[in-house]
Amino acid sequence: MNPPASTLAFVESPVQLLNVLEWAHADSATPDPGPVLNGVPSQPERRPPTAGNGGNAGTGNDAGTGTGNDAGKARPFRIVVLPPTDPMSRGQLRRVAGIARDEGHTVQWQEARGGSGAPFKALAALLGEVRRAERIVVGDPFSRFVQLLLVPARPKELVVVDDGTATMEFLSQLGRGERLRRWHRNGGGALGRVKELAYAPVSGNARRRLTPSPGRRVEVFSSMPVSPLPGMELRVNDFGWTRSRFGPPRLTKGTDLVGTSLVETGVVDADRYLEAVGRLTRVHGATRYFAHRRESTDKLRALSEATGLEIVRPDLPLELIARRGPIGRTIVSFPSTVVHTLPYALVGTGVTVAVCDIDPAWLTGTASPRARSFLAGVTDTARDVHRLPAQAAPAAG
Repeated sequence: MNPPASTLAFVESPVQLLNVLEWAHADSATPDPGPVLNGVPSQPERRPPTAGNGGNAGTGNDAGTGTGNDAGKARPFRIVVLPPTDPMSRGQLRRVAGIARDEGHTVQWQEARGGSGAPFKALAALLGEVRRAERIVVGDPFSRFVQLLLVPARPKELVVVDDGTATMEFLSQLGRGERLRRWHRNGGGALGRVKELAYAPVSGNARRRLTPSPGRRVEVFSSMPVSPLPGMELRVNDFGWTRSRFGPPRLTKGTDLVGTSLVETGVVDADRYLEAVGRLTRVHGATRYFAHRRESTDKLRALSEATGLEIVRPDLPLELIARRGPIGRTIVSFPSTVVHTLPYALVGTGVTVAVCDIDPAWLTGTASPRARSFLAGVTDTARDVHRLPAQAAPAAG
């Protein structure tokens, strides 16, 4: 087991906070991964489980104490929550933060947005802790605020936990020596280029911090199908903590759809998305739609009126919602994080996870050049899921 260290974690979303709890559980329950050979730990590879191979529908234990591998609590440490401004994300973060406190961790709620002075006040408040931390855990290496925090940091260990499928792009960009940039972002025009140039020293420092070097260990904790860089350690997130605390879920007879924020991020056309959801509802007999926390109220209202779906606004990350139940025997999602995480969280429950491809015709004219290949990669690399072909939506209007 790794020796205790002064650990400080930074999270900006509910999923990141959940994955920090998963990392803490795995870090306490598993031995040291051993020496790294060509960037790969010497432990044997663990493959994702198959969610539908158990055929066990569970007993309807919604709150659940679970039957996971290890019910013990991890060593406590400090988690700093840097909340976004949207209410749904903040609400979910508060719920998961309460669970983290129940696990014995210290959770600090630090506002870093919402005003011109907020980032500077947050930096001043966190500076001392950042400098003292021997191990820093980050949930979003693309975050400019997190990158700023890494400037004064001198950790012996740096851990990156999943921020969903963005982890795949993070490792690709880091390996190619590119600046860290979210896959769905466009250049932002001339003003955007000026800002990027001014920020380049901070971004460059973050890349160096996140690259293994003598005296600094870098670990990636992920459910995604990623390969570590030379010298980097990879630990598989198999959602052992979630399975040990919740479920197994009671299964319903219907199909549940999982929403995406691809419309809100400007990647997918809103009308095409509505058509696709309607088609999936009819073909699969779906009754519920689990909304992404960033989906707009107007879009969800239109979906409900057009399809008759019950719109569910989860108050926790979907992995916890699904594990607690009740949940459909089939879960259908567009390319997203959950097609990689739910097979872990729902292993042995009899749930089938299916992913519907994104038809290139659904993409907007302003979608980034990376959108098509990235979304296809999310689907192509998903294991233990049923793949549904995209059927071209009729032209909008």
